[in-house]
Amino acid sequence: MSDFQAPAGRYAPSPSGDLHFGNLRTAVLAWLFARQSGRNFYLRVEDIDSERSSADSAQRQIGDLKMLGLDFDPPVIYQHDRGDAYAEALSRLDTYECYCTRRDIREAASAPHAQPGMYPGTCRDLSEEQRALRRSELHAAGRLPAIRLRAHVREWTVHDFYQGEYTGRVDDVILKRGGRIDQAQAGDWAYNLAVVVDDGYQGVDQVVRGDDLLFSAPAQAYLADRLGLTIPSYVHVPLVVGPEGRRLAKRDGAVTLRDMLRENSAEEVVAQIAESLGCAGVSSAQKLREVFDPAQLSRQPWSWAR
Repeated sequence: MSDFQAPAGRYAPSPSGDLHFGNLRTAVLAWLFARQSGRNFYLRVEDIDSERSSADSAQRQIGDLKMLGLDFDPPVIYQHDRGDAYAEALSRLDTYECYCTRRDIREAASAPHAQPGMYPGTCRDLSEEQRALRRSELHAAGRLPAIRLRAHVREWTVHDFYQGEYTGRVDDVILKRGGRIDQAQAGDWAYNLAVVVDDGYQGVDQVVRGDDLLFSAPAQAYLADRLGLTIPSYVHVPLVVGPEGRRLAKRDGAVTLRDMLRENSAEEVVAQIAESLGCAGVSSAQKLREVFDPAQLSRQPWSWAR
C-alpha cells in the first residue's frame, strides 16, 4: 500500500553529481507548478544506474534544493529500493527478449526505410528456435538479453501544458537492460519502466521536466496505460543553454550551486532563477510562488551568462 497521496508533482534527479543551474531551474519550476495547483510535491532519487549514482551525491542534491527554499512532502524514495515493484510490473506486460548489441541496432537503424531513433524490431518476431539459438550465443559470450515492451501501437497522444496535444512515436522500449553476466546488477531496470511505475506509486499526475524529454512522453504514457496507471499531464519547460547554445552542462564552468555560492548568496541564486522565469526582483522561493505566472514563462531557452 502506498504512503503517498494524490494529486502530486515531483522532482526526480539522478544522483550522479551536483545539480547545475539548469537542473535547479527545472526543480523550482516543478515545485512551483505543484504548489500553485495545491498538489503534494515529492522528491525521488533516481539511482537505478549504480555505476553513475552515489549516496553522497543524493544527499548533496537534497541539501541544495532545500537551500533554495524548496520543501518536499515525505517520504523521499530511492529507486534502488524498488526492484520488487518493477519486477511485478514487468510480469504484467507483453514483453520479449532482445539479443541485439548496440552495433546491431545502429546498423539496423541505418538501413533503408528505417525510422530514426526507433528500435527496428529485429528480435520481436523471432521463432522459438531462433530465440533459443540467439540466447545460447549470447550466453556463450557472457551476456544477458534485454527485455523489451511489445508495443501494440505506433504512436500515442499526451497533453502538455505548453505544447497542447502532442502525438509521438511509440516503439518497443527497453524495460530491463541486458549486459555482461558477470557485471549484472540485481535488476538493471531501465528508466522507462522505473519512472512510470514510480509515478503511479506516488500518485504523480503532473510531470514537469525539460522539453528535451517531450519525445519520451508518448511511450511512457502508453506504458502507464498498459499498467492501468493514471497518465499524468505533462509540463515540458524550456532548457537553460550554455554559451554555445547547447544544453547547459558542467563543462560550461562554474554552474553548480556549490560553485555559485562562492560568489553569491542562496538568495541571489534564487533571484537569478526568478529572473529567468520572468520574475525579476524576487529572491525567495515563497515569494516566487506568489508571483510566478506559468502562462508568462518564455518558451525560448534561457541563455546562461555569468
